[in-house]
Amino acid sequence: MSNSSTTPDGLVIVDKPSGFTSHDVVAKMRGIAKTRRVGHAGTLDPMATGVLVLGVERATKLLGHLALTEKEYLGTIRLGQNTITDDAEGELTSSADASGVTREAIDAGIAKLSGDIMQVPSKVSAIKIDGKRSYARARKGEDFEIPARPVTVSGFTVYDVREAVADDGTPVLDLVVSVVCSSGTYIRALARDLGADLGVGGHLTALRRTRVGPYKLDAAKTLDQLQEELTVMPVAEAASRAFPRWDVDDKRGRLLLNGVRIDMPEEYAGQGAVAAFDPEGRFLVLAEESRGKAKSLAVFA
Repeated sequence: MSNSSTTPDGLVIVDKPSGFTSHDVVAKMRGIAKTRRVGHAGTLDPMATGVLVLGVERATKLLGHLALTEKEYLGTIRLGQNTITDDAEGELTSSADASGVTREAIDAGIAKLSGDIMQVPSKVSAIKIDGKRSYARARKGEDFEIPARPVTVSGFTVYDVREAVADDGTPVLDLVVSVVCSSGTYIRALARDLGADLGVGGHLTALRRTRVGPYKLDAAKTLDQLQEELTVMPVAEAASRAFPRWDVDDKRGRLLLNGVRIDMPEEYAGQGAVAAFDPEGRFLVLAEESRGKAKSLAVFA
């Protein structure tokens, strides 16, 4: 869908360039789509590239629910160096010869960081500690702790191990990895923790997000491409791809639109957000099951 006369309504899948914050991309999209109502689901660090899901107009109401999905990344972890940010953006804090680290040790370290784990996010991150952004505290040199949080790393695979020499002459190892994980997982914290486990330190040198939930890199467009032609996934299509679909009759549809809690089929219990559609295929509401009833989260019709 591309329409210059009216503001488009739906999701835009952006291939974020390196060096841009997620907010930079939102600001750019406001200009392209000619509307202030643009938001994003799940931030990407400035260094990272790849899939960033934006909502335009009514689709911004989907975003808070989209962020709860699984994500997939390709990245490079450098073993042998720590940085203050746990990625290549920050200054070096230590170096160690990583040439003696074996593949078996790497695989054992990765196994410890797979599955349901407790992760301490990077100190230079946007997490709030006592109402202040963690990165702001870190830059002031404050001493503080970030509590560990539960995350799920459902896939952590090493594709390649490359010997390299860092700028300071330290022998290092670069691991090309893929990670499939829950929202809220810090890939640079995985790099830091793997390096710590192996006794040589580690940080992330490259990161590309290849998937957010059902939205993959092959559907993403660069900002330059979107400037040429704005490609928008309509709200109904976006919802049917991201959430379980619940088809209701006209009567139930009217009740849902009016905020009435109606019985919800058992099959949707515990599913989280569910997209309700009427017989004509109109996307009506996002709802979730609560004590057997459909609780409306956001209305779209």
